[in-house]
Amino acid sequence: MNYHIITYGCQMNEHDSEKIAGMLESMGYQETDDHAGADIIVFNTCLIRKNAELKVFGKVGSLKQLKEDNPEMIIAVGGCMMQQKGPVDELYQKYPQVDIIFGTHNIHKLPSLINQVKHGEERVIDVWEEDKGLIPDLPSKRRNKFQAWVTIIQGCDNYCSYCIVPHVRGSERSRPLEDIVDEVKKLVADGVIDITLLGQNVNSYGLDLDDDYDFPDLLSELAKINGLEKIKYMTSHPKDLSDKLIKTVARNDNISKHFHLPVQSGSSRILKAMNRKYDREHYLGLINKIRDNIPDAVITTDFIVGFPGETESDFEKTLSLVEKVRFDMAYTFAYSPREGTPAAKKADQISSEEKHRRLQALMDKQNQISYEVNQELIGKEIDVLVEGESKKDPDYFSARSDGNKLVIIPAKTKKLIGNIITAKINEAGSWTLYGDIVNN
Repeated sequence: MNYHIITYGCQMNEHDSEKIAGMLESMGYQETDDHAGADIIVFNTCLIRKNAELKVFGKVGSLKQLKEDNPEMIIAVGGCMMQQKGPVDELYQKYPQVDIIFGTHNIHKLPSLINQVKHGEERVIDVWEEDKGLIPDLPSKRRNKFQAWVTIIQGCDNYCSYCIVPHVRGSERSRPLEDIVDEVKKLVADGVIDITLLGQNVNSYGLDLDDDYDFPDLLSELAKINGLEKIKYMTSHPKDLSDKLIKTVARNDNISKHFHLPVQSGSSRILKAMNRKYDREHYLGLINKIRDNIPDAVITTDFIVGFPGETESDFEKTLSLVEKVRFDMAYTFAYSPREGTPAAKKADQISSEEKHRRLQALMDKQNQISYEVNQELIGKEIDVLVEGESKKDPDYFSARSDGNKLVIIPAKTKKLIGNIITAKINEAGSWTLYGDIVNN
C-alpha cells in the first residue's frame, strides 16, 4: 500500500506531516511521489492566507476523477484549515471524494479514522474544537538522518488581530523540559547533529508551566548535549525576546546566531492595531541589543503590508525601518483577511491594487539590501552544513550557514552530505551565496 502527503504552510505543518508519514508507515504504507498510484492521499492544510485555502480546494477538486476510477483510494484532509467550520462544511458538501476530515488537535487519531473508513464507514469527520493537552508522542519519518524538527510548545496566546492561529492551534501548551531533552538525546544518538525547535512562539516556552524555567534555560540544557552541532528555533515573538535569551545565544557556539524576529510593520500605530504588544522603538531596541552582543548575527523578519487602515505614512515607516535595520532577508506578504479575526471586520480595508503596489515596493527595497549585505561576505570563509544535492543542478550541493543562509557549493563527494565544512564565498545574490570548499 502506498501513501502520498501534500503539505501546505509552516514548519509546524511540515513536522506534523513527518508524524503522519510515521503513522502511515507503521500501518504498512510506503511513500510514493505519484499521487495517482497512492492508496491514501493526505492533505495537511494551512489557513493563514486565503490563497493557501483556495489551493487546497483546487487540488482536492482535481482528484474527483481519480477517486471515481479508484473508489478504494482514501482521501483525507487535515490541518489548520479543518479547524474552521466554513471550510469543513464546504469540503463535506461539495467534495464527496473526501473520505476523512480531521483537525490539528487529533492528528494522532488518523490511523483509527482510516480503519473506520476501511471497515465500512463512508465518510468520517473528526475535528476537536478545543485542544485536550499535548499531542502524544508519535512515530516520525524524518526528511534526513542528520536533521530533525522538535516541537517544544503548541498553540498561541497572542491573538494578533489579523491571525487565525490561536483559534485553530489552541492555547499555549509547553512540553516538560526533561521530555524535550530526552527526545533530543535520542535523536543525537540516532545520528542527528542539527535540530530546529518549533513553536508558534518559542520565546514564551515554559511560561504556562509551574516549573521555574524558560526558553533560554531549555537552550542552555540542549547546548550541553555532546554531538549536537547546531540548535535552531522558530518562530520568535518580539514581545517575549529577553536579554537572557540574547546572552544565552551569544555564549553557546552550537546555538545558531540567526534571529528570525517578525516585526510585521514599521508603524507603531499599525502595530497597536495588530495587537502586537510592542512598538517600533521597542523593536529597534531589541535589534541594537542583538547586534551589541552578537555583531555577526543574521536577522530576518516578516512584514504584512496593506493592513486595514494602513496609510501611506504608515507604509513609509515600514520602508524606513527596513533601511534602518538592514535585515538579511524578509518574508513579505499582502494582508489577507481571515474570517473570525478582528482585522477582517474593519471597514477601512486596503484595495488589492494598493496592497500589491506596496508589497512590490517593499520587496524591491529589501532585495537590494539583502544583495548588499550578502556582497559583504564575498571572500570570507564560513562554516556550512551540507544538506544534499541542489534542486537546480546535481553537480552542486545545497548547504546552510550558521545564520541559515543558503550556500551552493560543488558536489565533490556525497560523503560531505550531513557534515559541517568550511566554504569560501566567491559570489552572492539577494537570496543565495555561492562558494568553494576549503580543505575538506
